[in-house]
This record gives sequence, C-alpha cells and structure tokens, in this order.
Amino acid sequence: MSRSFAELLPTPLTAERLAQLQPLDRAADLLLLLERWVERGWLRALDKAFVAFLHERAPQGDPLVLLAAALTSHQLGHGHVCLDLFETLKAPDFALSLPPEGDVQTGAMLLPSQLLEALEGDAWCTALQASPLVEHAGFSTADAASRPLVLSERRLYLRRYWAYERRIDSALRQRLTTAEVTPADLPARLNNLFGSPKANAPIDWQKLACALATRGAFSIVTGGPGTGKTTTVVRLLALLQAPAVEAGAPLRIRLAAPTGKAAARLTESISLQVKSLEVDDTLRQKIPSDVTTVHRLLGSRPGTRHFRHHAGNRLPLDVLVVDEASMIDLEMMANLLDALPDHARLVLLGDKDQLASVEAGAVLGDLCRDAEAGWYSPSTRAWLEQISGEHLAGSGLQTDTEGSHPLAQQVVMLRHSRRFGEGSGIGQLSRLVNQQQAQEARALLTSGAYADLSAWPLSGEQDKRFERLVLEGCGDEAKGYRHYLNVLREQRPVAGAPLEDPCWAAWAGTVLNAFEGFQVLCAVRKGPWGVEGLNERITRALFARQLIDSDQQWYEGRPVLMTRNDYGLGLMNGDIGIALKLPEREGHDERQVLRVAFARNDGQGGIRFVLPSRLNDVETVYAMTVHKSQGSEFSHTALVLPEALNPVLTKELIYTGITRAKHWFSLVEPRAGVFEGAVLRKVKRLSGLMLGLG
Repeated sequence: MSRSFAELLPTPLTAERLAQLQPLDRAADLLLLLERWVERGWLRALDKAFVAFLHERAPQGDPLVLLAAALTSHQLGHGHVCLDLFETLKAPDFALSLPPEGDVQTGAMLLPSQLLEALEGDAWCTALQASPLVEHAGFSTADAASRPLVLSERRLYLRRYWAYERRIDSALRQRLTTAEVTPADLPARLNNLFGSPKANAPIDWQKLACALATRGAFSIVTGGPGTGKTTTVVRLLALLQAPAVEAGAPLRIRLAAPTGKAAARLTESISLQVKSLEVDDTLRQKIPSDVTTVHRLLGSRPGTRHFRHHAGNRLPLDVLVVDEASMIDLEMMANLLDALPDHARLVLLGDKDQLASVEAGAVLGDLCRDAEAGWYSPSTRAWLEQISGEHLAGSGLQTDTEGSHPLAQQVVMLRHSRRFGEGSGIGQLSRLVNQQQAQEARALLTSGAYADLSAWPLSGEQDKRFERLVLEGCGDEAKGYRHYLNVLREQRPVAGAPLEDPCWAAWAGTVLNAFEGFQVLCAVRKGPWGVEGLNERITRALFARQLIDSDQQWYEGRPVLMTRNDYGLGLMNGDIGIALKLPEREGHDERQVLRVAFARNDGQGGIRFVLPSRLNDVETVYAMTVHKSQGSEFSHTALVLPEALNPVLTKELIYTGITRAKHWFSLVEPRAGVFEGAVLRKVKRLSGLMLGLG
C-alpha cells in the first residue's frame, strides 16, 4: 500500500521512505505540501490559492496538473510568462524560491526534483492535455475559453498571459505587414537633418533608424546610454511631421514613458533637442516635447486593471513614441496595442540590455533578440543604402536571405555611445559586463586605469569605509550625501522672504540637483545590504555626524521616493523629493513648516511643494533598488551587492546599475566573488512572444 505525502511530510524524508513513495495520487496531499512550501517562503500564498481554486473546479484532477499550475503561477512572480515543462524537468527546484545559500531543513521537505524525478516531459504534457483545466492550443473545444490554463507545445500558461501574448503577436503581425508611404524626396529630407554621407565616415545608425521608421507602422530603436535614442526620435518626428504640415494636416503625436521620472527626463531632453533642430518655426511648433506616463496616456482607472482607452475606444493620435520600453511588461504592452488606432505608427525606444520590467514579460528584450546581428533582408539593405546613402558593407550585420526575420526589418540598434567613449571606464566596464566577461571586468575595476571607476571591497557590516563613501564620495569631484545637505544649509534663502518669493523654489531646485550627484543602488530590498537596511544605516550615520537633526520619520533633508502614482498630487512612481523647512505665515507670526519639494514632471518646470501628511506612498531613498533607478541618471552611483548570490543578481542588473552613472561608478562588495557570479548569469525570461514573429 502506498504511503501518502501527508505521512511523510512531518519527518525527514530518508532514502528508504523516498523509495516507498508512489507517483502523485492524492491532490489533498499535494495541497498540504504546497502549504508547507508557502510557510517556508518557497512559494507564494497566491500560488497556493490558485491551485486550491483549480482543485475545486476539478476535484478528481491529476495532481501533476496542479503541481504544474503552482510552478507556472510562481514563475510569474519571477517575470516568466509561462513554464517550459521540459526545461523545468532538467532542474525542477529552480521553479521555487529556494534560498540561494541552501536551507538546512530542506531534507525534511519534499522538493519538485523528488516529485518529478522519474517523469518525462511527454508524459507531463499528456497529463495536461487530458485535463479539463487545460486548453490545448490549436485544438478547439466548446469550453476552451473557460479553461484557466493553456498548453502551447511544451509551454504552460495562465490563460490571461496566453491571451496577452496572442494579442501582442496579432497586433505586431498586422503592423509589420502595413507599408507606409514615404515621401518621394526622403533622401533629401534625411540629408537635411543628418547631413550628406561622407566618404569613409562610420555608419550613421541614427539616420538608418529614421529611414526604417518612415516606412513602417511599427519600429524599434534600441541602444545603450548616450547612443542618441532621443536625438534620433526628435529627428524622426521632424521627418514624419514635415510633409504633414506642408499638406496642411499636421500629425497628432504623443510621447510616453513607463514612469513619471522617465517622462520628466524625456520631456527635458526632447525640449532641448527640439530647440536645436534646424527647421522652420512652423514645423518646430508641431513637434511635441511633453511626455506623459503610459498609465496616464491610456487613462488608468484606480483599483482596476482597465483603462479608459482600449480596443473599443482608441487613442486619438497618429504617432506614438514610447521611451524606456524595456520597463513595459506584457500586460501593459497588450493594453497599449489594443488602444492604438489601426492607422497610427508606434515607435519603441529603449536599451534592450537593461533590466526587464518588474512584472511578467521582457517584451523589448524579446522583440530585439536579433538587433545585434541585424538580419536585414537583401531588399531592406538595398533600400536603406539607396535612401540614406550609407554603405552597409563591412557593417558586420547578418543577411536574412530566407525571409525568416520579418520583425528584424523594422529594428535598428544604435551602436556609437557619445557619453561613454573609448576613454570612459564606465563605458568599458558596461560593455564587458554586457558581454559577460567577468574576469576582464574585474581586472578593469581594480586596475586603477580609469578615474571614473572604483571598487570598495568591505570586511563586513562594521567596515566604516562604507560610511566614508556614502557621506564623502570618492575622487576629486565626486560627492557623497554630505554635499546636498551642505547645499541645503549654506544656500538657504535669508529669513523673512515669503514662500511666494521665487528664491525658495530656486533653492529647492538647487538642493534636488545636488542630491542627484550621488545615489546608492542595491540589488535587493531585505538584509543588511538591501534597501531597507542601508537606508537605516545611512540615516544613523548622517544623524551621528549632525548632518540631519533627526533620524525619525520626517526631518529636513530627508529624501523620499514615490512608490505609487498619485494623480491628485501630480506625482508619479519614481519621483524623488526632499523635505525642506519653508516659511508659513499665520497672521503676524511666521513659522517654519516642513514641506517636500518635487521637481515638476508636467513639462512646465519648477517645483511642487507638498505637505508630508499628504504623502502616503513614499520611502526614504538614500538607497534604492536598481529596478527603481531605471529611467534615472546620477553623477555618481555606488552599486552595493549582497553577501550571497541571489536569483535577481544577473548581468542585466549589474549593467543597469553601472549605466545609471554619468561620471563616476563605485562597486561595493561585502563578499568577494558575487560580482563575477552575477555577471556570468543572464536573465532568461520564458515567453513565446518571438516564436510567432520570426
């Protein structure tokens, strides 16, 4: 008689007991095991609740189906859109959130590797195909739409994410087959914006990107920091808008970014670029510089997943440009494409090598899978050379002679960084990390050959060198957090000036700019080297040196990060503010009241002052996660790694942390070897998005 999982769970699972174990035969035992995984932190309560829901719908169902559902749901929390059954069987335990350093009690708990040890992928697929809970993609049944799971070949999806992927695939297929009419004088217009081609000059990838984008309803411009994505898109907008203005029917153009911080940065950058364009004022006035968030563009409805604009109420626009597209998850991209009018052009900008979105999916990374190699067809190459005057021979691009890469025909990768040239240590380091050359990256960091790089190996939590770095910075010009607090004190307006006096807003702006001179970035939130631990530690260090007058909830100089959009206050997730003491008059008396200063992100410039009591979703931001830093830049960033390898530590995270720095980068390492281990690991988010797009 077989023994149940319930009998085996409370005591260590010995080899003898494991030998007695029969295949999964009771779903109740599996649910109990999942509960134990939740208690241990290996599985989310949400995942277990989803499995309980499935069990209610099919009480006699195969426990193998329920186990697959639990792992699929859990993988969403790690950004994976689906579960690859065959890959999972190679290393089943990676489908759970097991501690990276191991768990001393693991031996007392059944693991996926033990449950699935003798299972083959085909058998698992067969069990799923036979389940009333699973739709088999490509095989229609009367109740298919009501089945919560979808099996597509070897990949298992939650239905909602399968639907997102299919909607994106369908929308992009349609756009990729839509050819736009280009002006007859397109070569001349390109030369007016970029200059005529010069002999032996390097390829102008920005010019090629603009040329490709004019001929399609969908295009992508990807590239690292300083490669000119914003410059490219402003010239593209001029290229698209000029014929429309001349015809008396200007295009309706909208610009968007995933976060308020990214939107504010792009607004400022595009405004400067538009002013410098050598075009007539009539055209210049028709090129927008105001950037909104994607949520605001679609018209988010608080408390729901729905938006005001959707397939039944399309966006009123002709061209949409979305910056920092690497931060857009699968669900948001599906909603965006649903709301886009059929005639409208969509242009995505972003760095394909940055971290993917926090939520499930890596849409830009999936769509840019061929960007490095190019894979242009002979006809695309010939058209580009004819229109742009550029010569692609010797470019190193691969040629698609079989027509198997339709998406690649509308993707351009910008390759020349104007911010990080050959003399930039930051640029060299980011390239080595991106190429996963861990030892070479380590050698560069410790060589002392570049003044903009420094490594800080620490001997433990008590190593005072960390406080010295974050308070004083390093190098001749780099500044730590002492700098912005000195600016706050030393440049405060004279007493007696009313709050309406522009001097207060100017002072607040100066303090905010000074704060951007230095930023600590973390890979994780928890632990002594995570965001929470380091924010407490840095606050204590500043208080001990009397640089702030309190280490409690609110004090002057406290920097805070918005963690959620607040449309009522006009503040977006990612906005940074600083608490300042400002004058307030009551009758004849004047007192000082703490208000939080934020730079306005609505394109109008200036400062917004908010009472702390109105800010519900903020946290101290001496340290922030690398994820939260996307869309931002700082003069000096210090990337702090944890003491042990963690699933989030990948070359994409390290690359993103490095490239947030404009002038100086410091690597802080409590333990040797973690940096190299992270660089050698690459994010591999499972999806099927590119499979249908070539």
